[in-house]
Amino acid sequence: MVSSMRKIFPKTIIYFLLISGSILFLIPLVWMLSASLKDESSIFTFPPQWIPETFHWENFKTALTILPFHIFLKNTLIIVFFSLIGTIFSCSIVAYGFARLRFPGRRLLFFILLGTMMIPYPVLLIPTFILFRAIGWIDTLLPLTVPAFFGNAFFIFLLRQYYMGIPRDLDDAARIDGCGTFQIFYRIHLPILKPVLITVGILNFMGTWNDFFGPLIYLTSQEHYTLALGLNIFKGMYSTDWNLLMAASLAVLLPTVVLFFFAQRKIISSIALSGLKQ
Repeated sequence: MVSSMRKIFPKTIIYFLLISGSILFLIPLVWMLSASLKDESSIFTFPPQWIPETFHWENFKTALTILPFHIFLKNTLIIVFFSLIGTIFSCSIVAYGFARLRFPGRRLLFFILLGTMMIPYPVLLIPTFILFRAIGWIDTLLPLTVPAFFGNAFFIFLLRQYYMGIPRDLDDAARIDGCGTFQIFYRIHLPILKPVLITVGILNFMGTWNDFFGPLIYLTSQEHYTLALGLNIFKGMYSTDWNLLMAASLAVLLPTVVLFFFAQRKIISSIALSGLKQ
């Protein structure tokens, strides 16, 4: 009895702390939802009224039609789509080369790749901006999509670690059957990589969807704005209309929250498995 209590008590404390932390972090999201469904006069009542007496669903329609959010959504989806395709295509191929191919300087190049993760983004911002301005890409979606086709150091590292856990016997068996290097990558490894590729896609989607700094630097005309920039304009115009601001913010935030809620277990398991092999 005493030994079982000793086992149960620590778990109870851990679960209590985790649940308490989850509730604490969910309070702002719940307040956002509550405020988005209220009229302006009842948002800051004390004590707080978490469940509105009347649900004002029209706040969402009003907030999303004041500015052309449908255009912002279209631009965001274009960027997300091409960034997703480019990231998965480039990172999976580069990671395959680092993990399965033997060539001189492979380890050195991989360490240099990891070193690029330590370079702060503002250090690269000015030369990158000058380059894109010189080739006429400013105020287009190209600076936000084309770089994805040249790899991402973190995702390459993640995929390379996952590749290292795949037995080389599969490669040898495929070569005996007449498969070349690209056929091994396409027919053998890609199907096995589906879990971690899904994780890379989810992380890339969330990062691209929420990206504010990149569009702010490269986009100048409103017809090219993304949802993040549109929401920032909305905040400047209607900073005192909290119900409309919360409705617009919740509409922009909802896709990433729903995606992460359903995919968090796959993200955690894939990252954990990717670290098993060095």
